[in-house]
Amino acid sequence: MPSARFSGPLTSPKVDVFVDMGNAFLNRTVDGFLKIGAVGASKVAAEETYHSISRGSLSKHKLEQTLKNMCKEGAYWGTVAGVYVGMEYGMERIRGTSDWKNAMIGGAITGALISAATNKNRDKVVVDAITGGAIATAAEFLNYLT
Repeated sequence: MPSARFSGPLTSPKVDVFVDMGNAFLNRTVDGFLKIGAVGASKVAAEETYHSISRGSLSKHKLEQTLKNMCKEGAYWGTVAGVYVGMEYGMERIRGTSDWKNAMIGGAITGALISAATNKNRDKVVVDAITGGAIATAAEFLNYLT
C-alpha cells in the first residue's frame, strides 16, 4: 500500500511592518492594532468570498458592503488587540517583570474596558473582564508550550 510522509520544519512566512511612534508603548499598541486588525479584515473577506461563491453571484453593492464590513471588523479587532497589548506592556512596566500575570491583568482590563464601552450592565462587564483575563492567560501559557 503506497504511503507518503512529510518531513521537515513547517514555518509560515513572516510579514513584519514596523511603525515607529517614538515610544515603546505606542509602538507595541499600533503594531497590535495593525496585525490583528488585518486578521479581522481577512476573516470578513474569507467569509464573504465563501458566501459569494455559494450564492454564485457578486454585485457591486455586495462588494461595497463587504469592504465596509472589513474596515469595521478590522478596526474592532485591531482596537481590542491594541488595548490588550498596551495594557500588557503597561503591566510589565509597572510590575518590572515579564510573566503570565501581565497577560492576565492586561486581558482582564481589556475585557472590562471594551465591555464597559459597549454596554452598561455591570455584571456583563465583570464577566467580560474574567473572560479576557482567562483567554489572555491561556494564550500566554500556550506560547510557553511552543
